[in-house]
Amino acid sequence: MTDIASAWSALGGDPALLSRVTAVTREGALHARLPVRELARACVGACALAAAELGARRAGLAEVPRVRVDDGAVATAFTSERHLLVDGRAPVAFAPLSRFWRTADGWVRTHANYPHHRERLLAALGVPEDVARVGAALAGRGALEVEDAVHAAGGLAVAVRTPGEWAAHEQGAAVAARPLVERGRLDSARARVRPLSGTGPLLPAAGVRVLDLTRVVAGPVATRTLALLGADVLRLDGPHLPELPGQHADTGFGKRSARLDLATGRDTFEELLAAADVVVTGYRPGALDRFGLSPQALAGRRPGVVVAQLSAWGAYGPWGGRRGFDSLVQAATGIAAAEGSAERPGALPAQALDHGTGYLLAAAVLRALTEQSYEGGGRLVRLSLARTAAWLTHGGRPGEPAKAVYEGPDAWLAGTGSRLGPLRYALPPVSFDGGPADWARPPGPWGADAARWDEEPPGHGRARPA
Repeated sequence: MTDIASAWSALGGDPALLSRVTAVTREGALHARLPVRELARACVGACALAAAELGARRAGLAEVPRVRVDDGAVATAFTSERHLLVDGRAPVAFAPLSRFWRTADGWVRTHANYPHHRERLLAALGVPEDVARVGAALAGRGALEVEDAVHAAGGLAVAVRTPGEWAAHEQGAAVAARPLVERGRLDSARARVRPLSGTGPLLPAAGVRVLDLTRVVAGPVATRTLALLGADVLRLDGPHLPELPGQHADTGFGKRSARLDLATGRDTFEELLAAADVVVTGYRPGALDRFGLSPQALAGRRPGVVVAQLSAWGAYGPWGGRRGFDSLVQAATGIAAAEGSAERPGALPAQALDHGTGYLLAAAVLRALTEQSYEGGGRLVRLSLARTAAWLTHGGRPGEPAKAVYEGPDAWLAGTGSRLGPLRYALPPVSFDGGPADWARPPGPWGADAARWDEEPPGHGRARPA
């Protein structure tokens, strides 16, 4: 089931701690045919419990702080990109060529938000950048033919499948055979995370240095959450791969953002790695291996490191090396068919695979740090959007009737100044007694910070009430 207990079990958590969690259920939050509200609540609740557990361990508390997960806060956070305003303006979400298209025998979903993906899509179809021309080209071809042709050109398009068709697909079977959260040991090095000290909010990840090698939504949501909890998070991007400005702002709270070419800036990267506690990667499997960034290579140079890997389709099976995004995974795995109609595929009320997997990834890192504090040893945790999709489509059912109503996001929105201008944003949904209520710093421009660790990390605002 897509509940907190099943998520907590997948993370290796002690089931006795589930008694520390209470939930405020709200009708109308993330309404869908599939149990999206339950999945979102489970991911955030498990993340908050992992944070409370680590905080109690590091602070020497007699018991784990109480966790409260509110559907309203969760629903607002899962649609955070829709609520963001930068200097009063809403960022552009999807490009005109990122959408469902009818084909000769069904539907395909394309992703062309980034210029290089758009160019490859158009090259595969042999048409100029014109919605009508693209539509005409796709209407004359089969969905699987389009999927193969666009993939061969380095672009992004997948055929819309039913849940049964995905289950029969070799990649679908490979994904279903894996655990929701893959967890393993990398070495037997001693733990480095020290006890907490000082006053203010309980910050379970205080003093933890996180190298953030992720892009788009899921990975940045995970590292944004670690930053909320006190980690010094440094996001690194290649200078040739700029991020969408609105997307970067939405997921950039609490972090710093630097540009670093891994091919020419290896000395700088090795200096950063030598002091890192966690490395989070979100590129397609194998893409970073040539830079010596496989989990085993990282642990060899930085014993005791926690490596967290995220991918769209999983690091295995025939699609293990493919690029992917939430919208494409929804289309391929049967979610779009389940949420749509005979006339047109549908979509979840949020990029729930991205956000849900992001909170689970942060939870897996926190649990790895807790286990490491007892046992030592570097850790590897691995998640994929496709496996989260399988959990949603096959492991869940709607829960008990809600006890309250979701009346909109206003109660969970806040404003602040920033280097980008005034911001309106969604508050973090991860909540436990004494924990942080907001991020310590707003996002800044993409790549504007130095590629070095903070010498004096900033303080973290107000604490949540006990």
